[in-house]
Amino acid sequence: MVKWSDFERAAIQDIFSKINYDVVGCAALSRCLIVYPWTQRYFGGFGNLYNAAAITSNPKVAAHGKVIMAGLEKAVKNMDDIKTTYKDLSVLHSEKLQVDPDNFNLLADCLTIVVAGQMGAAFTPEVHGAFQKFLAVVVASLRKQYH
Repeated sequence: MVKWSDFERAAIQDIFSKINYDVVGCAALSRCLIVYPWTQRYFGGFGNLYNAAAITSNPKVAAHGKVIMAGLEKAVKNMDDIKTTYKDLSVLHSEKLQVDPDNFNLLADCLTIVVAGQMGAAFTPEVHGAFQKFLAVVVASLRKQYH
């Protein structure tokens, strides 16, 4: 079980209360698909992903970005038991979708960059640390079924 300080809990909740899920989700997933093009293999049904402009304007990418953010919101609401909260998602991604678990780290890194850009000076080193801890727990929870 992960121990969260009062500051970490408040910082994570504050981040998610301030960001625009539609913008952040789409931007983070788009960045991941552009910077790490091999991740596109899991999105064959999304249509045109041939270049950055196509990816960033793709409505299916935007929609899946919202799905990702909704999943993260569930983690925020269940910070004391993220592994149980993500059990079904872990099974889905490992057994049905067969996603390489390293891709969760790539997406988490892209999400951090986008959130930092959205928050500006409010994304202090302390807030960044809390966000990284949160994402590390989320990634570990998604990877759980792979072990």
